[in-house]
Amino acid sequence: MLQDQDRIFTNIYGLRDKSLKGAMRRGHFDGTKGLIEKGRDWIINEMKASGLRGRGGAGFPTGLKWSFMPKEVGERPHYLVVNADESEPGTCKDREIMRNDPFTLVEGCVIASFAMGAHVAYIYVRGEYIREREALQLAIDECYEAGLLGRDNKCGWDMDIYVHHGAGAYICGEETALLESLEGKKGQPRLKPPFPANMGLYGCPTTVNNVESIAVAPTILRRGGAWFGAIGRANNTGTKLFSISGHVNNPCTVEEAMGIPFRELIDRHCGGVRGGYDNLLAVIPGGSSCPLVPGEQMVDALMDFDGMREVKSSFGTAAVIVMDKSTDIVRAIARLAYFYKHESCGQCTPCREGTGWMWRVMERMVVGNAQKREIDMLLDVTKQVEGHTICALGDAAAWPIQGLVRHFRAEIERRIDEFSRNADLDRRPVLQAAE
Repeated sequence: MLQDQDRIFTNIYGLRDKSLKGAMRRGHFDGTKGLIEKGRDWIINEMKASGLRGRGGAGFPTGLKWSFMPKEVGERPHYLVVNADESEPGTCKDREIMRNDPFTLVEGCVIASFAMGAHVAYIYVRGEYIREREALQLAIDECYEAGLLGRDNKCGWDMDIYVHHGAGAYICGEETALLESLEGKKGQPRLKPPFPANMGLYGCPTTVNNVESIAVAPTILRRGGAWFGAIGRANNTGTKLFSISGHVNNPCTVEEAMGIPFRELIDRHCGGVRGGYDNLLAVIPGGSSCPLVPGEQMVDALMDFDGMREVKSSFGTAAVIVMDKSTDIVRAIARLAYFYKHESCGQCTPCREGTGWMWRVMERMVVGNAQKREIDMLLDVTKQVEGHTICALGDAAAWPIQGLVRHFRAEIERRIDEFSRNADLDRRPVLQAAE
C-alpha cells in the first residue's frame, strides 16, 4: 500500500487550491532552479536510477528515452512533445492531472526540456478535452505571469510551452501520427526509422512522452531516483495512476504503488466488485487494447508490467475495466472491434481491411450466426494483422479478440450451437408442409 507521504499527485481530485500559489504550498516548483543547475547528466542518471517506465502504455524506460536525444544542439532545435491525446477507452488518468494538478506537468516540461536541450514544448491535448485544455492553459499563463516560463525565467532555463488541441482522432495518440497532426498534416503514423529523437517535429530531434511520465519527474528528482525505485518491485518501480471503471462499487482514478495485487486495489479504493468476487467475469487490465483476463486468474495478479504479462495480458496505461457476469462478453469485444475499425487511419492494408473484417465476423458471433471453423479463421486473421502494420493500432485491434478466443471460446461455440438449433426449429414447419 502506498503511504500518503509518497503520493506525487497531491490534488488529483481537485479538492484543494488549484492555483499556482496552492501548488507551491504543496511543494511544486520548490528548488527547480537547483535541480537544473545539477546538469543534464545528473537528471538523466537520476531518471534512469528511478526505473520509471513510460506511463503511456508501452513502458519504455523514460531516462533511457531522454538520453537518446543528441547531446549537442546543432542547427536544428530540440523539441519536447507531451502526448495528452488520451483516447484509449477506459483510460482517464491524464485528464485528472491536466484538470486538477497541472503544475506537476508544467514543471516537468521545464526539467525534461532542459535535460534534452529543448527550449520549446508542445502539449497535444485530445480533441474532446475542452475543460482540461482550459485548466492547463490557465496554469501555463500563471507560470508566465510568475516568471517561471519564458525568457530569463526564475527556473534558469528559457522555456516556452504551447498547448495544441487535437480534433478527436484516436490514431493521434501514436507518437509519429501526433507529430504529423502537430505539423498540420493528416494524423497518419510515419515509418520508423528515423525515430523522433533523430528526426521528429519539423524534422528536428524530438522526444514524445506521456503526461504522467513527465509530471512525475520533478518529484522523483527532488526526492531521489532511489526513493522512487524502492516502491514496487524490480523493473516495475514507482507509483502509478490507476483508472478503474466498470462493475465496481466506486469507480475512481487513484495513485497506488506498482505491483499492488488486483484484489487489494479494488477492495481498498473501489469498495469491491459489484456482487462480490464470485460475480467477477473478466478484467481488461490496461485499456481496451489489452487482452482480457478471466476473473479467477485476475484476483491475485500483481498490477504491473510483469504481473500482467504472466496472465498473458498487458499493463498498458493501468486502465482497469472490470466486467461482472451480467456482461455480454462477446458483444463487449465486438464493440471494441468496431472502435478500432472506426479509428484506423487506413494507411496499412492489413489494418484497413482486417479491422473491418474482424468486426463483421464478431458481429455475427455475438448472435451465433457463424460456423465453429470461423473461430480459428478469425484468430488467424488477427495474427495476420498483428505485427504487420506501421503502428500498433493493428495489434490493438487484434489483442482483445485473441483474449476472447483464448478464454471464452466455449461461450462463442455455445452461441453458434444455440443459433443453429433455433434455425433448425424455424425450418421444421416449412419441411413438414412440403411433405
